[in-house]
Formats: sequence, C-alpha cells, structure tokens
Amino acid sequence: MTSAPVIETDRLILRPHEPGDLDAFWSFYQSDRSRYMDAPDSRSQLWTGLLAEVGSWEFFGWGGLAIETKDGQLAGQVCISQPPHFPELELGWIVFSGFEGAGYAFEAACAMRDYAFEILEVPTLVSYIDQKNLRSIALAERMGAVLDPQADSYDPMDLVYRHVPDSSGPGLEAYA
Repeated sequence: MTSAPVIETDRLILRPHEPGDLDAFWSFYQSDRSRYMDAPDSRSQLWTGLLAEVGSWEFFGWGGLAIETKDGQLAGQVCISQPPHFPELELGWIVFSGFEGAGYAFEAACAMRDYAFEILEVPTLVSYIDQKNLRSIALAERMGAVLDPQADSYDPMDLVYRHVPDSSGPGLEAYA
C-alpha cells in the first residue's frame, strides 16, 4: 500500500487530487464531454467517487491522479482502477474542455501506464472505451494498446483495449 505519487512529464504534473478539483469534475460531468461515461447523479456521488480514487492509493497502491499543466491548470484525470464491477485493472483518462488536442491525454496516460508497469509491476492493463468514443479509441491505439475482443467488459457498449509493457510512448521522467 502506498500514498499517491506525483509523476512529472515534460509538460504535466500528475498529482494527488485536492478538494478544489471537485468543481472542475462537476462541470465536466455536466457537459457533453462525459457522454460516454457513467456520470454521477449528484455532487455527493461525485465526492464519493473522487474519494474512492484518492483512497484506492492507500488500499491498493493505485488510483486516480489529477492532470495539471506546469502552469497550474487542471486539465483532467488519469487513473489506474478496478472498482468491483471492472473485470480487470483499467487505465482510464478524462480530459477537460479546452485541453483536448494538445497531447495532454497521451502524455498523462503514457506516464501512468509506464508507472503501472515499471513501479507497480502490473503485467497488463485494459482501457474500457465506449465503441462510439472515437477520440479515446484513437488515443489507446496511439499508445500502442490493441483491441482485445476476448476480454470481458462490464458494459456491452465498451471495447476493451489492452496495454502491455513495452508499448510505444514517452517514458517516465520523475517519480516523487
């Protein structure tokens, strides 16, 4: 078990969540950007979900991290998680409005994937992606993940993309 790390890349700081992150997540879940996700019905559900990401670090050694630009802007979240309804350990990402198209999701997701393989020594990760979420599918493929039609999913609308060690993408620069 471990506390959440801080992971730095060229342009980003992946950091533990802070209470001030809640408003940005609530705005995200109220927008069309969350249409492919299970959105919380209330701020209380959001609070519970975000605290699950935070607490997972202590219980399991993995969880969610905020994606923050080096100039201090909250750009989204990247996580390693396996809530009870997930068949496998997932690598997931959220990018807030205004931060898409800049490569932040790729940079953050690659760093979190590399952390999982190099530090946590997990053998594989999956990304559960709604089959209509073309941008996330493209990101998973850009990262070197491959469609795994044999993998179980909790949602029949999801495709399962598998990440394995030695996928393409930038490596980690620093761990704190």
